[in-house]
This record gives sequence, structure tokens and C-alpha cells, in this order.
Amino acid sequence: MRAMVLETARTPLRMRERPTPVPAAREILLEVAACGVCRTDLHVVDGELANPKLPLIPGHEIVGRVAVLGADVAGFAVGERIGVPWLGYTCGVCPYCRAGRENLCDRPLFTGYTRDGGYATHALADARFCFPLPERRDDAEIAPFLCAGLIGWRSYRMAGAQWEGQGAGSERESLQALGLYGFGAAAHILAQVAAWQGRRVYAFTRGGDTAAQAFAKSLGAVWAGGSDEMPPEPLDAAIIFAPVGALVPLALKAVKKGGRVVCGGIHMSDIPRFPYSLLWEERHVVSVANLTRADAREFLDIVPRAGVKTEVTRYRLDAANDALSDLREGRLHGAAVLTP
Repeated sequence: MRAMVLETARTPLRMRERPTPVPAAREILLEVAACGVCRTDLHVVDGELANPKLPLIPGHEIVGRVAVLGADVAGFAVGERIGVPWLGYTCGVCPYCRAGRENLCDRPLFTGYTRDGGYATHALADARFCFPLPERRDDAEIAPFLCAGLIGWRSYRMAGAQWEGQGAGSERESLQALGLYGFGAAAHILAQVAAWQGRRVYAFTRGGDTAAQAFAKSLGAVWAGGSDEMPPEPLDAAIIFAPVGALVPLALKAVKKGGRVVCGGIHMSDIPRFPYSLLWEERHVVSVANLTRADAREFLDIVPRAGVKTEVTRYRLDAANDALSDLREGRLHGAAVLTP
């Protein structure tokens, strides 16, 4: 197999040849068809997330075909298309797992961070954390669903969104105006879901980024402007996808009394000091950690009904460093995807 490998943090990935691994019990070997390039990959490569497995194959938005099934794997067939997300293993016995909060597991493994990921021609995955994918979508177009889509969906729920499985209620009615700070891979997917559900989406981009603002409006946003601007109406909730702590007080200023600010990233720069008046009147600031398998099932079920489309820029596997650089410098609209 070939793989782009991170050997030391803050250095370029290197193309390496490795023996194709053999799946152990409850594992699947898949032939990678596409792997999304996520901002979390950038945090790992740039040394902003501590203690990665090194050397490491990054990548946790994996779409591929089952090549070999390990022992004790049921429910999958050779040749089937499956997806592999960020959460790659949980212990199942810690208090969080037993309480149905596996996203907070005490002993997790994360794809492309503490276990090898999908910047490769082949990848191993725990079968319990793989998901069947529909055949009617292009491999590259579906890859961003495996993290950008899932973390956006979990953030959306944390912001107060209800869906059919939960039933309607007062909280559903309270989330009508939603702000999205940082209009990248996650926001461009979530904006379509929220607009489909009839919510008013307000997109916040880097100041002066008129191209990103036009992109947001094309996906259903009713307004788009710079992150330092106030929206035309107070927001019921805001989700921050950009890893910029200075956006927290700005988002708090934009939400109404009782509103919620959700920090959707795994890494963020320090939040600056801000006056208590921005938090008062029962405003909330919460973070989102990882995802659960239930999140994946819910989101992958709603995607075709909402008609979500992804805007992707394709890169060859050996151009992974170019994709990371374009993401780092803000040159992308939508998502970057590697294709071996």
C-alpha cells in the first residue's frame, strides 16, 4: 500500500510504501476510494493536538470498499462501500460509554490521530465504527459527510435543533435564526440542512471574503457578512466552526437572551477576556466533543431527504500537502478530498 505519512509534527507528509495490513478480529481492511481533508487533520499535522500516534497516516473522512473482513465481523460484505469517521474505537465499559455518551469515552481511539487513517490506498478500521454508504453518490462528494457533516450535525443538535426522531417541542420553535461562524466544510453542509428545515441561516466569514459570502447565500443563507458584523436580527444560537477564540465574545454579542453559542471544533485559540454582560441573561457557551455512532446514523439518514450537496476540490493522494496548505490559507470553498 501507499500512504502519506506524518513522521514529525510541523513537517510535510511523506509518501511511503508499507505492507498492506491484515485485519484482526472485528476489523475491516478497506481499499480507500476517497478521504476528506479536515481542519482537524491540519491541527494534527501542525502540532496543535498533543500526542498523536507517530508515525501517523492522517485522515478520518474515509470512503472505501471492503477488501478483507476480519474474524467476527458481521453485517458487511466484500466490495461494499463503507465510511469511516473520526471516532474509531471506544472501550464500552467506562462510565461515559455505559451512559450512552461514547463521544466522551475515557479510552477512545481516533482515526487519523491515535490510529492510522485514510491518506492511503488502504486502511484498517474497527467494524463497529464503520457505516454502510449509499451507492448513488460520488466517493469524493460523500467523504466530507464523515466528519464535517457529522460534527456539524452534533453541533446543530447542541444548538437546540430538534429532528423527527425527537419530536417537536418548544425548543424546536426557539431555534429559528442560526449563525454559522466560519463557512468551511462543516458550515456549507449544515447550512443546507438548516435551510431545508426552514431556519434562517446567517453566515459569518473572514472580513471582505465576498466569494465565501456569495457561496453561503447560494446554499440557503439569508444573510452573509464578516465575522465582526452584527446580523440583521438577534440570533437564537450560533455555531463557531472557525478555530478562533476571539469569535466567542462576538457570537455572544449576536445571540439573544437565553441564546447558545456552540464551539464546534476540537481545537481553538484562546478565548479573550470579555465583559460578563455578554454572558448574562442566561446565554450559554458549550463545546462539542467528537461524535457518536447514533449521530452518524441520524445524519446519514437525513442527508438524502435534505438534498445536501457538497462542494469539493479533488487532489491526488501525493498532493496531500497542497490540500492542507490550501485549507490552512483559506483558499478552499467547501471541502478538500484526496483520491488515491
